[in-house]
Amino acid sequence: MALAAEHLARHGLVAFPTETVYGLGADALSADAVAKVFQAKGRPTDHPLIVHVATAAAAQALAAHWPMAAQCLASAFWPGPLTLILRKAESVPLAVTGGQASVGLRVPSHPVAQALLKAFSVLGSGALAAPSANRFGQVSATRAADVMAQLSQHLAADDLVLDGGPCTDGIESTVVDCTAEPPRILRPGVLGRTAIAAALSAQGIGLAAPVGLSAAADAVQGKAADQNAPDTVSSPVPRVSGSLASHYAPRTPLWVLPAQALRQQLDQYLRQNPGARVLVWMFSDWADAPVGVHYEKAPEDATVYGRALYAQLNDWDSAGFGLLCLERPAETPEWEAVQDRLRRAAF
Repeated sequence: MALAAEHLARHGLVAFPTETVYGLGADALSADAVAKVFQAKGRPTDHPLIVHVATAAAAQALAAHWPMAAQCLASAFWPGPLTLILRKAESVPLAVTGGQASVGLRVPSHPVAQALLKAFSVLGSGALAAPSANRFGQVSATRAADVMAQLSQHLAADDLVLDGGPCTDGIESTVVDCTAEPPRILRPGVLGRTAIAAALSAQGIGLAAPVGLSAAADAVQGKAADQNAPDTVSSPVPRVSGSLASHYAPRTPLWVLPAQALRQQLDQYLRQNPGARVLVWMFSDWADAPVGVHYEKAPEDATVYGRALYAQLNDWDSAGFGLLCLERPAETPEWEAVQDRLRRAAF
């Protein structure tokens, strides 16, 4: 931890585990360090980064305004898989926020992330700008080996990857915009809408109705809460990570379809592509799967499925399949975050 904190203080990069996915961290208060994150990921510089800190008090110091909704959610769910969008303090560089006047703040619960943030609080700012530790638009990393597979050729020789084992949640944090009234979820995550609404409701605060994937103006629009801010870019840009229509995508073509449609379209695909190797991940049994189809049964529990999703996609992506076919989960609240990731991965 001391070595990692010292490296961060020298404006180096450190990949580290959180409970959701691995993050690629740099000193959030150094524009030069943050620039290295964008370069390593191949990420457009107008895409904002989430800032990780060890405590809610440290997060509050990076916000120009701390509304009651933020206090309510921070008290209920931090440390944990929740990111709050707030007006940024002047100390937060525009390089972190993609030129916007708001910033995403999170207090992770993973013990390695907490230890790193506390060590960096002694030697540096204690704030890490840390998007997911993968190449831009590709499958997120939930294991250190996944980080190395995607980023090893894009990191400096002295950059570090902290191996904290597999991430326990496996899906990115829920993002709640607290600059809006009422607050709204910009990105679903492990922490569900029902729990967030209940926590807000206890303080007499409502939660905005959900928007569909097509409503890109809500999550992919720099002007939403920042339209009157002088330091905000004028063209539409993502307000949060992972809000593009195509994201979390494997290199291998991916289908996400209901079981019957999947089987029908796959039969046609195999007739047109004899000898093709296809991976099928289904909830239903398929005992007589055609030759060339590698069938695996998918977990029926949304939490277990979400924990396994990125690891499976990364493994299958390197296994030489010509096509990945996943049965579409149910359109129910507990599957909201998984459905969001699958829609973007298969876009």
